Amino acid sequence: LYRISISCLFPASWHFSLSPVVLPRFLLPSFRQLLLLGLLYSWLREDRHIHTRLGRVPDMEATDTNNPNLNYGLVVDCGSSGSRVFVYTWPRHNGNLHELLDIKQMRDKHRKPVVMKIKPGISEYASTPDKASDYISPLLSFAAQHIPKNKHQETPLYILCTAGMRVLPESQQEALLEDLRTDIPVNFNFLFSDSHVEVISGKQEGVYAWIGINFVLGRFNHVEDEHEAVVEVQVPGSDQQETLVRKRTAGVLDMGGVSTQIAYEVPKTVSFASPQQEEIAKNLLAEFNLGCDAHRTEHVYRVYVSTFLGFGGNAARQRYEENLISTTQIQNKLLVQHQGESTDSPILDPCLPADLQDEVGPQDQRVHLRGTGDFDRCRQLLQPFLNRTNDTNTSLNGVYQPPIDFTNSQFYGFSEFYYCTEDVLRMGGDYNSTKYSNAAKSYCATQWKTLKERFDRGLYASHADQHRLKYQCFKSAWMYEVLHSGFAFPAAYENLRTALLVYDKEVQWTLGAILYRTRFLPLRDIQQESLKGSHSRWHRSFSFMNNHYLFLACFLVVVLSILLYLLRLRRIHNRSALLRSASSSVKWLEEGLGSPDLPVTL
Repeated sequence: LYRISISCLFPASWHFSLSPVVLPRFLLPSFRQLLLLGLLYSWLREDRHIHTRLGRVPDMEATDTNNPNLNYGLVVDCGSSGSRVFVYTWPRHNGNLHELLDIKQMRDKHRKPVVMKIKPGISEYASTPDKASDYISPLLSFAAQHIPKNKHQETPLYILCTAGMRVLPESQQEALLEDLRTDIPVNFNFLFSDSHVEVISGKQEGVYAWIGINFVLGRFNHVEDEHEAVVEVQVPGSDQQETLVRKRTAGVLDMGGVSTQIAYEVPKTVSFASPQQEEIAKNLLAEFNLGCDAHRTEHVYRVYVSTFLGFGGNAARQRYEENLISTTQIQNKLLVQHQGESTDSPILDPCLPADLQDEVGPQDQRVHLRGTGDFDRCRQLLQPFLNRTNDTNTSLNGVYQPPIDFTNSQFYGFSEFYYCTEDVLRMGGDYNSTKYSNAAKSYCATQWKTLKERFDRGLYASHADQHRLKYQCFKSAWMYEVLHSGFAFPAAYENLRTALLVYDKEVQWTLGAILYRTRFLPLRDIQQESLKGSHSRWHRSFSFMNNHYLFLACFLVVVLSILLYLLRLRRIHNRSALLRSASSSVKWLEEGLGSPDLPVTL
């Protein structure tokens, strides 16, 4: 009796059996085969998905500098505290206009990224601008040692300055940049022009960061993949409101010590509540084409970028403490009291862990604090520091923010978004607001003495220090409020992932910068391939013509040889026949003269 029992492959509630009564005997083998094929197909689909994900992991092998088809590029990030040079490399473009350059960070023979950093920032040379090129030279010399010398003259060099230079007067900025424009071409043979060195805006920096992260995530690769989420996009700048469906890009949230930044694609055409709002939005929306062909729209993006100075974790704490000090002084004067002036009468701070003693403010205005570890109360006290308004489509500081489709979007949170969730709470990765707030409440309410004991036992992340322990309660509340009250993310939002690395690598905005600035280089490769193809076709045609005439010549030679051979044979045959005829006549004469039987007539 045949009986198929299916239990180990499915949940218990799915257990069932098939007997010949239900299924005819002659169908049983076919059913088993179909079941096996179905399971095999499912396994292959999952295996394909796994390989797809593994394929996104960046190549960690050392760069092959002997490969003549590799191209190189340099980006120098001149920041406020120092400057870094990043060396990138990419193979020749494959000629497909739908694809971008495959740019990766160069790795040395030890598989380490080719990066060098120097201090201080270039802005420190504002009073001596003639030393700017000497300051940059060690970075360029370092990069030159790693790039093959025969590639230097075709290696583009970009020197991009950020926050430290932005605060300088324009005259000092220009003096520093002019020294770089003048001296670098004299000392180095890189592909460098006046437009390759500039002070970029916060908006540009945010766009470059967004490009770099989405490039590493593979969101610009528009090959169809059933496992990737898609979004319908109204192409910016198209007169006929052209729409297309492509991979959904990821938004970026980044909270540093001083500022907070948000960047995400705006797939739909936006409307504005007023002309004033429209004018403001123009400075926050960037429309650009990452493709090499300006007439193609598949790589045209509309990205919103906004940077909020003073909204970073440390800057927010400083504003909070300054407000606490001024409020305490006013209350002490009005009520004639001495609250916070000694450890015996401290100000109760819900944003510090329970029973933590702290002292803040300048020397002549010191205020003593004692933590109460009340996460919810801390959140309430921090809400006014968001500077929200009642205007529609606004976020922190009342700044315009286009609507986000929270049902079809994804965001990555970096820096403080990651540190707040991972360093002590140990829950970095997929963000869940309920679990996060519960963990933050528990941490804040824990006695400071207990937190220090856990720290000494190594229960927190290796890079967590006592400063993190001390201000984790405040920063976790600030991060929560910025995300949910400032940027208006729903508490139930499930597509935020906090991260330090993307596919095990730190993604710098410089990657996005070189992707954008070299976007037209594929046209050069395509043109060269086209010329090479034309030459190859001409060469093949020429070869074919040569072969054709050679064949014809050989054919004629053979035919001529055959004809000559036939003529020779004919001549030989005729000569032989003539000789035979002459020979027979002589013999007859010789025999006839001596013949007695020959009749003679007189």
